[in-house]
Amino acid sequence: MSTYKEIKGFKVQTLASDTAASLVGAGSWASGGSLNTARNALAGAGTQSANFAAGGAPPNSGSKNEMEIYNGSSWTEVNNLNTARRQAGAAGTTTAGLFVGGRSSPPAVLANVESWDGTNWTEVGDLNQARDGARGGGTNTSCVFAGGYYPAGPNTYTDETETWNGSSWTEVGDMNNGRAFGAGSGTITSAILSGGSTAADASIGKAETWNGSAWTEVSDLNTHRGESMGAGASNTDALAFGGFDSPNNLTQTEHWNGSSWTEVSDLANGRRSSQGTGTAPAAICAGGFDGSDSAATEEFTAASTFTKINLGQVYYNSGSNAFKVTEQPIPGGSWSSGGSLNDGRSSLTGIGIQTAVVAVSGQDSTTSLIASVEEYNGSVWAEVNNTPVTLKYHGAGGILTAGWIAGGLTTYNGTAFNAETFEYDGTNWTDSGNINTNRYTAYGGGPQTAAFIAGGNNTSFAAVGNTELYNGSAWSETTDLNTVRNNAFGNGTQTDGIYAGGSPGNKADTELWNGTTWTEVNNLNTARYSIGVGGGTAPGSSVLIAGGTDGTNNLAVVESWNGTSWTEQANLAATNSSNGLGISSAASAINFGGFAPTPSSFATVTEEWTVPEVNKTITVS
Repeated sequence: MSTYKEIKGFKVQTLASDTAASLVGAGSWASGGSLNTARNALAGAGTQSANFAAGGAPPNSGSKNEMEIYNGSSWTEVNNLNTARRQAGAAGTTTAGLFVGGRSSPPAVLANVESWDGTNWTEVGDLNQARDGARGGGTNTSCVFAGGYYPAGPNTYTDETETWNGSSWTEVGDMNNGRAFGAGSGTITSAILSGGSTAADASIGKAETWNGSAWTEVSDLNTHRGESMGAGASNTDALAFGGFDSPNNLTQTEHWNGSSWTEVSDLANGRRSSQGTGTAPAAICAGGFDGSDSAATEEFTAASTFTKINLGQVYYNSGSNAFKVTEQPIPGGSWSSGGSLNDGRSSLTGIGIQTAVVAVSGQDSTTSLIASVEEYNGSVWAEVNNTPVTLKYHGAGGILTAGWIAGGLTTYNGTAFNAETFEYDGTNWTDSGNINTNRYTAYGGGPQTAAFIAGGNNTSFAAVGNTELYNGSAWSETTDLNTVRNNAFGNGTQTDGIYAGGSPGNKADTELWNGTTWTEVNNLNTARYSIGVGGGTAPGSSVLIAGGTDGTNNLAVVESWNGTSWTEQANLAATNSSNGLGISSAASAINFGGFAPTPSSFATVTEEWTVPEVNKTITVS
């Protein structure tokens, strides 16, 4: 008979609400007082308990000049704008506001700017460029506005930025991506603009931050959206909410913490072209279009307390009467745009993980190799110390501060081979022990003191199955691959490695390495070669494979390995082969560079793979 002390288990915490990443992450939307005049395409500024909403569009056509002020519970009509308009921008407070640009009726984009003193609107200095859909933030004497739409020949979604000093507008640094109708917030020295529309796409996910002089591309929104709204006091703490991704009006709300976007509580009402303002902990959304013109107001308030989300935690939610677990389901992952490489290249290698990786050497034209090395910090690439030789098709592994490369070609036409190993300490490259079998397209992984490479092409340009192990100073031959091949995907560690795909031909074969022998396991779903190559900290039992070619077409196909089988995941946006890769697990990776044969181009594109942590219900009693 069992005794209580023989029963094993663990304590499960009881919580009133789900775990979250932050107080904002645990926040929620609640209904507020309705506008007196239902409308869409309005704009406003201020705080959650003291803000204004002005302008907008009536149900059918034209523009409005109505102005209302909110006191935290109800809206009051006050003196109207001088010029009726819709899709304008706004900044300031209920006693010192600014209304910028927009579109009048009959349709014409405006440069008009009006200043609010708490009682009346007064015309002040016009924008340099008339436009609607510009977004930004600040006060009525110090603000920044960027982007917008104006018809100049073909319809133009501009990247132009202007700042206001209380009397005049000055053109400053352009955005990286022209757009209109995005979500903007912040100040003249610390702003963020996300989502919006371009000539090519009515709903985009790109985001950029402003530091007072220049815009920097940062991680994309999880949900692409046009005609969206934003709130926030700076470029490190902001919300983006609502909008549309055709054909749907959106409820999704996302929080920006300065490095990434996290989905938080949804709006009750899916809508676009609303007025959004306030801060990330205390925002407001009013009016908009949810199928018809809306007067509804919703207020977002951060939680006063929260329990931090942690991967693998199990808890009981007493509010929903359910046991839950926090997990990171790989099929929930997505790719988003990152900062562009300075030097477009293919046949390169990556060393590191998504937020700390180097792109090493490669080929930047059809006739030349480069020694250029660039370091990525999670948002931008910066040139660092070159490799000692020009190089392509080299193996690599380790992390940014302790990486290695080995083998490869030192001339673009394949006549000169590299046998050397170079170690990287985050700053400098040091020559180390040579590989035993001189070759290129031999790939593998592992840390600087315990690495492996396998396969590749030898000096006779024939595929080989040789495997070598590195101890930090010298390479030693060990058991060969079962299937001889080159240009495959190699990754993992010296005791938990993986080798998949490759050529000659177009292979799907996958083999696992346990430190002693290779074992054939389940094939890739899509046979390919010239696949994304890089090191990182991922074990062979949890990796992501991205891109490549099937010999006819470049591929955007992505697959994850769970230790047993490959599963197709969300595709890359770019279809490049011979790209670089950095992975820490199947839940976090980065893909960069590569080659597109038609037209012949060497890519600068960077894409980041992220899988969010989510709370999943186990049982409901």
